[in-house]
Amino acid sequence: MTLNPQAKAFLDRMKALNLPEAWDLGAKARYGGHEEVDMAGPIEGGVRIDHRFISSATADLPIRIYTPEGPGPFNAFIYYHGGGWVFGHIDRYDAQLVSLAKKTNSVVVSVNYQKSPEHKFPIPHDDCYETLEWVAANGAYLNINVNKIGVGGDSAGGNLASGVALRARDEGKIKLAYQLLIYPANGLDFEAPSYIKNAEGYGLSRRGMIWFWEQYLNEKDKNNPYALPHTAKSLAGLAPIVIITAEYDVLRDDGLLYAKKLKEAGNYVVHKDYEGHIHGF
Repeated sequence: MTLNPQAKAFLDRMKALNLPEAWDLGAKARYGGHEEVDMAGPIEGGVRIDHRFISSATADLPIRIYTPEGPGPFNAFIYYHGGGWVFGHIDRYDAQLVSLAKKTNSVVVSVNYQKSPEHKFPIPHDDCYETLEWVAANGAYLNINVNKIGVGGDSAGGNLASGVALRARDEGKIKLAYQLLIYPANGLDFEAPSYIKNAEGYGLSRRGMIWFWEQYLNEKDKNNPYALPHTAKSLAGLAPIVIITAEYDVLRDDGLLYAKKLKEAGNYVVHKDYEGHIHGF
């Protein structure tokens, strides 16, 4: 399918901004244009937004809680934002997560996990898992049903959600209700067809994705399934999963393969591939 007109308009706008590449600026790009472009739109009403901190093993983490109107108790959804484990901030997701809380009638929690390369794996993963533990331990405060907690995220956030789901299964203390994985980055096959076909010109590039992994992952962790879910010895017994991929995304085949492996392991999987769309649509 041809490129979606909205995707093309977005790419044209990004090209006009002439932003430096991430690998040229490194983590300093957090404080430049890479963190300033906001396509989210206005924030809807009808959802209360609370700001607070929770303590992880290594830091006090800012979290944001989005609570819809109504008596509850609500289902809960923890959203881990994307940004290659290097960029991204909960501020940029307010509009999307307010809308999500309202449309699903769920309490949504977002966490500003620590970023790489200053904080490589497992620190961001640990931050995300400890956020899940905090949510599960604070059902009354959040007015949620602790048996109805889901996790999800986009790109690097999809990777973090995948790792959190595997760890929750392994530790057996929290039974997740579902996962939402939006173009997750769960493997290192940079020779996959989508990495070659979509290597340049569609936003996230092959070179960029390689650079992001280098910031996040040490060599010794390349067989850790919480960092690279494709390396898990077993994917059985996971919460139901929705996986979203995009046609013009280097990560498309990564998501396709993960969906295939999850189905083969006996999980309930819904996979939706969006033709004509790019990473970040």
